Amino acid sequence: MGEMISFPSNGGTTPGYLAKPASGSGKGVVIFQEWWGLNANIKGIADRFAGEGFVALAPDMYHGKLTTEPDEAGKLLMALNIAQAEKDARGAVQYLKNLTGGPVGTTGFCMGGALSLFTACNSGKDVGACIDYYGGHPAVKYNWGGLTAPVLGFWAGHDDFVNPNIPNLEAGIKGAGVAYEGIHYPATQHAFFNDDRPEIFNKEAADDTWRRSLAFFRAHL
Repeated sequence: MGEMISFPSNGGTTPGYLAKPASGSGKGVVIFQEWWGLNANIKGIADRFAGEGFVALAPDMYHGKLTTEPDEAGKLLMALNIAQAEKDARGAVQYLKNLTGGPVGTTGFCMGGALSLFTACNSGKDVGACIDYYGGHPAVKYNWGGLTAPVLGFWAGHDDFVNPNIPNLEAGIKGAGVAYEGIHYPATQHAFFNDDRPEIFNKEAADDTWRRSLAFFRAHL
């Protein structure tokens, strides 16, 4: 359904996967990848959003690097240049806003959940709604004073990587004065939305978050 494109990014360019609905137009959603990179799973999520009437852009935050090995994924996550990531994210938001004519939504998974919230904090009213799927990245610092979009958080019941930091995240979001809802799925593990990982995929929780995500973006974009 989609295609690889390049979009402007603070004087440079960034690759990304763009998926449009059959109508060719719709509200915009930026989708940030897990630590594996811009893989088929993330492209498939962009296609799913396009099937629901959204214009979806998944920026390639690793600029072509991709892995299926956890050790390598961890190295890629830690090597992510946050200053460059901010430029790439801003470029994605601006490109999609120009394409769709309005504020966009952001969402992402694991590392991408952190980048979704990070982008909302740095984009002002260009981001109209933010979803964070169990997001975490040790180098990401949030500009809570810049957050204007409502936030929806999805948290796993068993997640030693992210859950210890949820109170800090929620305090920052609430301190920004924006609407926030955090939903916990007790029987799940980190990355429960990823149906390419049957050992942790939880269909009931994933389906519930998908329904809520669509309703959230339709209400706020």
